[in-house]
Amino acid sequence: MKKRIYAAAAVILSAAMSMGLAAVTFADDGDLNSKTLDEITAAAKEEGDIQSVGMPDNWANWGNAWAAIKDQYGITHTDADMSSSEELQMFATEGENGTKDIGDVGQAFGPQAIEQDLVQGYKTSYWDAVPDWAKGEDGKWMIAYTGATTFLTNTDLVKEAPTSWADVKDGDYKVSIGDINGATAQAAIVASNFAFGGDLDNLDPAFEFWTQMAGDGRINSVDITQQNFETGEVPMGVIWSFNAVTYANAITQYKMQYNIPSDGAILSGYASVINKYAPHPNAAALAREYFFSDEGQANLAAAGGIPTRTDVEIPEDVQNASFHTEDYANAKPMEDTDAYTAACEKIVERWQNEIVPLLAQ
Repeated sequence: MKKRIYAAAAVILSAAMSMGLAAVTFADDGDLNSKTLDEITAAAKEEGDIQSVGMPDNWANWGNAWAAIKDQYGITHTDADMSSSEELQMFATEGENGTKDIGDVGQAFGPQAIEQDLVQGYKTSYWDAVPDWAKGEDGKWMIAYTGATTFLTNTDLVKEAPTSWADVKDGDYKVSIGDINGATAQAAIVASNFAFGGDLDNLDPAFEFWTQMAGDGRINSVDITQQNFETGEVPMGVIWSFNAVTYANAITQYKMQYNIPSDGAILSGYASVINKYAPHPNAAALAREYFFSDEGQANLAAAGGIPTRTDVEIPEDVQNASFHTEDYANAKPMEDTDAYTAACEKIVERWQNEIVPLLAQ
């Protein structure tokens, strides 16, 4: 990690020393990877707070994770929910005046965060048990869990829940995928592309399908939030497995059914990224450490997430309440992050050029 001691801090420190002040504390106190876990833990407790973006309580069981971190270390937490692109934009806009510590961004955004020099690294003590494709250089991004493409259907409003993209195409479903600038929507397009014979280098099958959907007025522009499923504004949406389980368990006024499409699903992860100018960098590092612990991995699995640690065993009762391996056996893991990132970038461009004009008609 590049040290984050910058000119402004040096000027303030010099001024403080000349004024006879005993000490001045800055967020930057060295490379996180050079510290022991005990040192990080002690410093995190002293910081006492963590500010996240895109990690709300109802996403991937983050609420339970933050509660555990508070119980174990006394660290309080606040989240500002936003999309992956918005998270990185906030890091970039705030720069050295950063107010946020850690974010959770779609797999394709990890390399982008490094390219824009927005993040610092922390490899965690579980580094060797995480596949190479699920981590960036020096731990500048790390994927603790993946999700499988999942249809979440309100069966009180929809006669029969689809179990494949072919069902969607041949039926009259009106489908929500969310903001195309977000990782969830981009992944939905990739998954549909595989279903209709495409790959990461050929996105034409997906766009033929979505062009038809748009022309038939079957794309629902309402966002795929839990609230919008709860109100019935989204009868059927394409989300991640870890959201599908969480939403379905929380929604009591409707019967909800989740299915991983049999003919086109991907496994893609969300990576934790630590702001280069995090005001609480040690707390962010300790939070990531928890995410990769046995307890943290089981917590993610309970929400339908698929842990990335290769040596972790998820309790059977957790699997019974979410997904078993066979449920996502046909899902394609996005192990080539560069190819996946490039495909997602093309998806955004093509969606704006080819689909958005049809939605406006």
